[in-house]
Amino acid sequence: MRFGLTILPEHPWGQAAAMWHQAEELGFDHAWTYDHLTWAGLPDSPWFGAVPTLAAAAVVTDRIGLGTFVASPNYRHPAAFVRELLALDDISGGRFLLGVGTGGDVDAQVLGQALPLRERVDRFVEFTDLLARLLAEDHVSSEGRWFSARDVRTLPGPLRGDGAPPRMPLLVAANGRRAIRLAVERGDGWVTYGGTADTDEDWWAVVARSARCVDEALAAAGRGSAGFRRYLSVDSAPTFSLTSPAAFEDAVGRAAELGFTDVVTHRPRPEGPYAGSLATLEAVAADVLPRWR
Repeated sequence: MRFGLTILPEHPWGQAAAMWHQAEELGFDHAWTYDHLTWAGLPDSPWFGAVPTLAAAAVVTDRIGLGTFVASPNYRHPAAFVRELLALDDISGGRFLLGVGTGGDVDAQVLGQALPLRERVDRFVEFTDLLARLLAEDHVSSEGRWFSARDVRTLPGPLRGDGAPPRMPLLVAANGRRAIRLAVERGDGWVTYGGTADTDEDWWAVVARSARCVDEALAAAGRGSAGFRRYLSVDSAPTFSLTSPAAFEDAVGRAAELGFTDVVTHRPRPEGPYAGSLATLEAVAADVLPRWR
């Protein structure tokens, strides 16, 4: 099992730099930030851009993977976005993890968009298909409903080394069957927050159903599970995973039983959402993470 920590981009860099450095010092394998114009969970909070935040985080860390949790087509064109991604990949020394998803309603509303969910998924599929090509090819042309490209150059391309795939990992956030098929067909891994539920048991039941859908999609695609990573954000459950070390370890055990390779939690905040204690985070890093590696 590998472990990730999400750090919300709400703090000035003078404060945030130490948080990213600490994530690495505590032994987390990857660290993430949200990519929104406005996040519905903290609509009145200060908020900073994901791309410059991750670039700065790359400078104050050496080992930890760094990623978007997750980027969306709500305000990005793949041909423009790929330039930012290549820069992040270069600055981080090949540590960048590209998480992509359909995107939230608030971001769409800010830009005056009012697409029904089906059309938002259509757009996401087109966005991901083109982005995958841009990460693997040069001289890319495409004609789409939402995104078109004319002989887009993609030099220098993602970093290659240590036997890694020829592109940065493309991790597709998905809960519905159509998006899960996209994750299996185009992605190097699957990301999910599970969904919403009133109780922890109900939430884990939702996660289990999604995990079975991924198994079915992999089988239908003739693709083995080896090398296909599964990332679970455990903090959409009613109980925050860092309520206690025992609560976190229970979540890790349940995730492992469902075939997840990576568990992602959130750096505790003084108040909700994700209200908790930094002492608990430190105890989890010291005592729980080593037992599951």
